[in-house]
Amino acid sequence: MRKIILTFLFLLVVVSQMIFAQHEHPQTEHYMAPKDEQVIQKLEEWQDLKFGIIIHWGLYAVPGIIESWSVCSEDWIDRDSTISYNDYKEWYFGLINEFNPVKFNPEQWAEVSKEAGMKYLVFTTKHHDGFCLWNTQQTDYSIANSPFGSNDHSDALKYVLNAYRNQGFMVGTYFSKPDWHSDYYWWKKYATPNRNNNYDADKFPWRWNQFKKYTFNQIQELMTGYGDVDILWLDGGWVRPIETVTDEVRAWGAPIPSWSQDIDMPSIANMARQNQPGLLIVDRTVGGLYENYQTPEQRIPDKALDHPWESCITLGGAWGYSPKDRFKPTSQVIRTLVEVVAKGGSLLLGVGPTPEGEFTAEQVASLKMIGQWMQKNGEAIYATRSLEVCQSDNVFFTQSKDHKTCYAIACYDEDDTLETTFSWEGNVPSKGSAIRLVSNGKRVKYQVSGDKVSVVLPKDMKELPLGKAIAFKYKKQ
Repeated sequence: MRKIILTFLFLLVVVSQMIFAQHEHPQTEHYMAPKDEQVIQKLEEWQDLKFGIIIHWGLYAVPGIIESWSVCSEDWIDRDSTISYNDYKEWYFGLINEFNPVKFNPEQWAEVSKEAGMKYLVFTTKHHDGFCLWNTQQTDYSIANSPFGSNDHSDALKYVLNAYRNQGFMVGTYFSKPDWHSDYYWWKKYATPNRNNNYDADKFPWRWNQFKKYTFNQIQELMTGYGDVDILWLDGGWVRPIETVTDEVRAWGAPIPSWSQDIDMPSIANMARQNQPGLLIVDRTVGGLYENYQTPEQRIPDKALDHPWESCITLGGAWGYSPKDRFKPTSQVIRTLVEVVAKGGSLLLGVGPTPEGEFTAEQVASLKMIGQWMQKNGEAIYATRSLEVCQSDNVFFTQSKDHKTCYAIACYDEDDTLETTFSWEGNVPSKGSAIRLVSNGKRVKYQVSGDKVSVVLPKDMKELPLGKAIAFKYKKQ
């Protein structure tokens, strides 16, 4: 049976990644600004960073399949019809006995992330499947009870956070509110028809209260046992109070039970911030005081947003490791970053380490190429803010926080060649202002006609730079 499952999964990898990459989390319509002064200050610091990495790593890396979702019984999820659902879940949850990342190298992750120009980390401590990458005392379903448990670095979260802190990163912990391995969420008494808890929490309050305690205690471990944490990034937005299930939420199409899945976020937030003052809490898609910034997934909003947000987008087609994944060209990642920042957001780029615990050679090469562009042009990205006119065709605009310097970033497609002249509309330079290349400070010739700016590139610029994007700076009117 195991050989049949593994063969099927191997053949399904590419197709499944394409399907699941389209499973996007929607964005809440309304934003509520935090009131805590320390949170406001931390949010301002976070908005300066602009470029981060989210690392999905867990049992799903072993066969190289989609993270957690394959054990969920919803009709958009495909599995081999010859394998019973219970047999599949037993196989999947049994992957704990094969998780042994003997090449676990968080220092490599952190060094390469820094070379890429990234400034903050979100690390998946537990995805929906319930497998914990820290030595939790709340369940045996953790890395401590895998074959890697006897390794000196088995408390993986500790070493990941330390490695990134040592590289100057702001660090965050991803935590899944649902837990499909916990008998307090998916009770073995009943079938598991979808992503929600499989019993009426109103009829079985004791069991739901046990889950609330379990969740509180796990987050308390994360907030007290692993040094300074800047971000608590909560996934699984369907775990929420019933009164927050609006018509907008129902329109998203996810299954919604008749009972509330309230885990008492005020108590969790209060405990977390007592231990981590100024902590940013991202209760994804739920909104309110505990969604300090929004997180549209695998997409960029159509227009600039006037509140804090980040797009979480994968480097390839999958969040976790996939042996046949195809990574986006550097030019596409740069353009995505530029557009996100021009619209006032930050880019959280998804990278999944191998089951052995390393970034692949392809991932490293891709991240380093992104970093080469960022090293020369990061001034136009970091600590910038959006403008009223944020885009003119393939040219995107940012400005310094003091509003004195404007940046225009021209983005080309992967197959484009250098054009010696091009133009944009809006954000006209102030009279007498020089326009310079951000990468080397060289002045470029330009003309202004009404609201149109035409730029002539230097004669010694023979081809497009790596990343297919050229950044300019100047004083604007």
